[in-house]
Amino acid sequence: MQKITIAIDGYSSTGKSTLAKQLAKALGYIYVDTGAMYRAVTLFAMQNGYIGDADEHMEDLVKALPKIDLKFVPNDSLGFSEMYLNGENVEKEIRQMQVSKHVSRISEVKEVRHKLVEMQKAMGKDKGIVMDGRDIGTTVFPDAELKVFMTASSQARAARRYKELLDKGEKVSYDEVFDNVQKRDHIDTHRDISPLRKADDAIEFDNSDMGLKEQFERLESIAKRYIANQ
Repeated sequence: MQKITIAIDGYSSTGKSTLAKQLAKALGYIYVDTGAMYRAVTLFAMQNGYIGDADEHMEDLVKALPKIDLKFVPNDSLGFSEMYLNGENVEKEIRQMQVSKHVSRISEVKEVRHKLVEMQKAMGKDKGIVMDGRDIGTTVFPDAELKVFMTASSQARAARRYKELLDKGEKVSYDEVFDNVQKRDHIDTHRDISPLRKADDAIEFDNSDMGLKEQFERLESIAKRYIANQ
């Protein structure tokens, strides 16, 4: 059966990565979490003083981009690949709230987007891939056979993210998480380079009131239908 490219875009905290990961495993496809790539660059910028709560030095970050090496390394015990930044596993660090505060700003930098988009295109050249992010169906794979645009209410997304952070032991308030969700939405949809938007031929997938099982079953059914039609 011919393999296809599946592009999953959408707002922050809609569960894109969880769903895309499950779908890729069910189909025997490669999964790529592009958000992890932007988060890793953000962590690098924070570690080197290029961005913080008080100031930023984007020109210095751009100069340092050749020093950034990103790799997805399979973890057989977990059943998915983890993000490595310059040879170090940073999967835990890139999911923290401090990284979330700055990742949308880093994603605005055109040189960062150019570097990562080129890497993403290379990863998907042989199809059989599920990739999630903000501009997969519009910029990275505009010819993807299946495009999905995930959305949910900001309240539902903040509640999910808040629970996720608490479960990881982070000390955050719901109001702080809700504010971060709204700020990221604004930045993601208003940036000049590859803003977040639904591709004209994408399927809108609102999961505000869906559990994980229902989401997966619906998307798997859609994907199998598209694959069968190739």
